[in-house]
Amino acid sequence: MAFQKPSHTFTKIHLKGLRTNSLHILFALSFTVFINTFSFAQELPKKNTTIPANQKKDSTLVAKDTTKVALDSLLNKPINTKATDSTEQDSVKQEGFLKDIVTYKATDYVAINQRKQQIRLYNEAQVLYEDMEIKAGVIVIDYSKNLVYAGRIKDSTGYSQKPVFTQGANVIEPDSIIFNTDSRKALIYNSVTEQSGGTVIAERTKRENDSVYFISRGKFTTSENLDDPEYYILMNRAKIVPNKKIVTGMSQMYIYDVPTPIAIPFAYFPMTKKQTSGIIFPSFGEDTGNDRGYFLQNGGYYFAISDYVDLAVLGDYYTNGSYGLRLESNYAVRYKFRGNVAFRYENLLNSERGFPDFSQSTIYNIRWSHNQDAKANPNSRFSASVNLGSSQYYQQSINQLNQANFLNNTLASSVSYSKTFQGEPQVNLSLTATHNQNTNTEAINLTLPTMQASMTRVYPFAPKSGTKKGLIQNINFQVNARGEYRINTTDSLFGKSEMFEDAVAGMRYSIPVTTNFKLFNHFSVSTNANFEETWTLKTVRRNNIFVGETSEPININGYDRFLTYNFGASIGTTLYGMYNFEKKGKDPKIQAIRHVVRPSLSYSVSPAFDQYYETYDVIDADGTTIDQVEYTRFENSLFGRPGNRYSSNIGLSVGNNIEAKVRSKDSTKTESEKIFLLNNLNFSTAYDLAADSLNISPVRVNGGTQILNKKMNINFGMTLNPYALDSNNNLIDKFNINNGGSLFRLTSANINISYSLNNDSFSGKDTTDEEDEEAERRAATSNSRTDDLFGKTQDFADRRLTDKDRSKGGDDEENNEFYNYKMPWNLRLAYAANYTNTRREDRVSSHSLMFSGDVELSPRWSVGASSGYDFLNNGFTFTQLRFERDLLSWRMNFTWVPFSDRSSWNFFIGIKSNLLKDLKYDQRRQPDRRLGN
Repeated sequence: MAFQKPSHTFTKIHLKGLRTNSLHILFALSFTVFINTFSFAQELPKKNTTIPANQKKDSTLVAKDTTKVALDSLLNKPINTKATDSTEQDSVKQEGFLKDIVTYKATDYVAINQRKQQIRLYNEAQVLYEDMEIKAGVIVIDYSKNLVYAGRIKDSTGYSQKPVFTQGANVIEPDSIIFNTDSRKALIYNSVTEQSGGTVIAERTKRENDSVYFISRGKFTTSENLDDPEYYILMNRAKIVPNKKIVTGMSQMYIYDVPTPIAIPFAYFPMTKKQTSGIIFPSFGEDTGNDRGYFLQNGGYYFAISDYVDLAVLGDYYTNGSYGLRLESNYAVRYKFRGNVAFRYENLLNSERGFPDFSQSTIYNIRWSHNQDAKANPNSRFSASVNLGSSQYYQQSINQLNQANFLNNTLASSVSYSKTFQGEPQVNLSLTATHNQNTNTEAINLTLPTMQASMTRVYPFAPKSGTKKGLIQNINFQVNARGEYRINTTDSLFGKSEMFEDAVAGMRYSIPVTTNFKLFNHFSVSTNANFEETWTLKTVRRNNIFVGETSEPININGYDRFLTYNFGASIGTTLYGMYNFEKKGKDPKIQAIRHVVRPSLSYSVSPAFDQYYETYDVIDADGTTIDQVEYTRFENSLFGRPGNRYSSNIGLSVGNNIEAKVRSKDSTKTESEKIFLLNNLNFSTAYDLAADSLNISPVRVNGGTQILNKKMNINFGMTLNPYALDSNNNLIDKFNINNGGSLFRLTSANINISYSLNNDSFSGKDTTDEEDEEAERRAATSNSRTDDLFGKTQDFADRRLTDKDRSKGGDDEENNEFYNYKMPWNLRLAYAANYTNTRREDRVSSHSLMFSGDVELSPRWSVGASSGYDFLNNGFTFTQLRFERDLLSWRMNFTWVPFSDRSSWNFFIGIKSNLLKDLKYDQRRQPDRRLGN
């Protein structure tokens, strides 16, 4: 049979690599089995078949046959025409080569020609052996020449029924193949070979052995459209070692079959599915904004240390001498833990040495994230989230991961270990080291560490079975302990010995005793007593001073302690009010409104602990004591000083929420829906019985609700003071209403509104939650906000830090290639206003509206923006514009900060695949560097 070489379609072959991909080996093995074992003259089952008249007499035809060939029946050797030699007889019986039954069939016919020693299967031919399946239009086995042919069928529409070779989950679809079962070599025409994320398309492929292939005029691409790839690298000659490497001669890049000037005399593509160490190629460009000259960024080396940990060493270099170093490592042990560590250091030179404006600064940043798998240990847990470094790191960095990070004014870290000791009662122990850093003031607060231990509640009078009832049975207590070693320092002293000079340490034990019970079946009453003992390792002493001098505390190292206690009680209830709108014969949309009121009255008393207070004298020039000043030796205690003032307070609070029962919009639902009109509205104040003046605390009001199908969140608050101010704007013991004013004086107010919606918000489905999860993932990686109001992470060259790729322009009928009436979009708004009037300022302290949104203009074009407007200062807030074009195998991004001192832009175009991600063009203008004060 003659096979034509197709010209426009390709064979799809998974080259030998991992054990599950060794299809060529099994293919060769199977057909070798056919050639060496088939002597079909006597062994085929006899069936009633119709032989066409034009069929030769020495051929056997089985029409529309499915034949199972037994193992032993196929082991007869071919007839030997030479003289028989008795010495060649062997009394040892040969073992069969096949290990399973071979099943073959064809829709039209299976023809066996013994004279030509060929087997021909035509139309939907199929061969099954163990876990391998071969399907083709026609299969011919020529066991006289040790050759196997598999090809397609030509019909009026062209070619159909390409060969399909399946082993397990792997599938090969060649156009045609010629295989020699003796030498195990093969010629494959128009092959498509998938290799570790890339695809090799070759007009002709020669299989030399199990692990080497040679191709002629091959195309290497990562495109998904193999019939018309967007780009490819044309290789005149290439050698392929499956899942290891591809070595080529002259290679040139083509974009839509148009040659480009990008050409290299030879190339090497490492093709492995395992972690492999290698060079990370840098990005290059010129920094004109800060006169640092030309640069190489993000170049270095990747170390694949093991299956559990890796390391990337990256560096930046500028021609004016500035440089940066980054170490990044990821680690993971399945079912135990995973995490990542990053260290970044930059030595920045501004201008040139010898010039008046020359300056030098060093900045660094350390990040560590560690998460323990919940299944690793149910009784202990270790976690870490560290982000510390120079206060000006994000403001000055020339290689920051997120342009908007400079707006963050805090760095925070926490490393904790917790352990639970099972038993009765259960004991919980935790150790936590924390770090909080204000990048504006450069103040750093560290706790190294904080130890907390607690015992679960113990009910000494509770019954052994049944529920607890009454005052006595509900009495319970706990034992809690907290110890800290706290350091308050600054950015300039961090890491030096001076930072420990003012460190303080202490421990506090507390035993809260509580009980609760019902009163008149409608009131809930609870009482509590709290006993606390504080230990400290440092106290102070003050000496007598002369008039005009300041008493400086003298630190005394040594153990000391003090004991405090307080008591309290509260009573509360819940009131319900219902108004029904339903009338006979009518079904209004709003069926009922319910108002829930939760009033609460509380009382607390704390005695004065005068025993912990002493005095020092103020002496005049004559040596006469004119004043005595009270102080406590515990004034610098880590957990505060003991109170020296008797306190007796009555507190009052009222909580409200309003709900509505409405008719469902879905006519198939019989149940009404419940919605919140007002989630909460709370009022609180207090009256100090022991105070000589200003007994009434300001009334604090706060509330919140959700409207527009819970897409808009509204939160507000205010403070109302009943007392008046004098002419100097000082608070006086006189009610404002008695001073010619209103009942209350508004001293502060705030409102915050957030709104999030997209094109599906008003339809049946809504993807806002999915977008929020993606934003949280991105924010956790880059230390940015989840709402993108300060901009998105924009480091396109590093695909680990960007949004996950989404397939666009698919087969969805709503996104037809020629007609798309649906334009995906999303929008996030945030409005905030604050009012201050504590001392008659009567001013709005902040008033701004921020927004962030993205619009997909077409299945592959999207634009986005993050900005806002400051109504107080009449100016725009940080603004970022984003443009993205999905070029199938390529990706193009452009971001622009059009104004402000962070004005910059970044253009990127590159291949999506990590395999060829170094084929990119990245150009940027970085913002001018601003030195901190």
